[in-house]
Amino acid sequence: MNKIRKGDEVIIITGKDKGRRGAVTERVDAEYLLIEGINLARKHVKPNPMKGVAGGIVDKAMPIHQSNVAIYNKAAGKADRVGIKVLQDGSRVRVFKSSGEEIKA
Repeated sequence: MNKIRKGDEVIIITGKDKGRRGAVTERVDAEYLLIEGINLARKHVKPNPMKGVAGGIVDKAMPIHQSNVAIYNKAAGKADRVGIKVLQDGSRVRVFKSSGEEIKA
């Protein structure tokens, strides 16, 4: 079970974007995430009239390792760790380590 999933609000804990928050838009693979507005790179794009792409310089979100982000706890107003709790019916849910409350995705 992935502790950080698509749609989660995360906060960057290290690197050039430290302290910034954003939502996870995609999991690139088992270790890397794409987060909206975080870890942007400037990319020069050639115009392609067949695809309707105008040329120029665009900002592109680059993957960031999941060890550099932490899930954001709105109740506490800061980063938090994620734990896994097994319910009575055998299903597993993610919970915040500090408070024990369930993470709503």
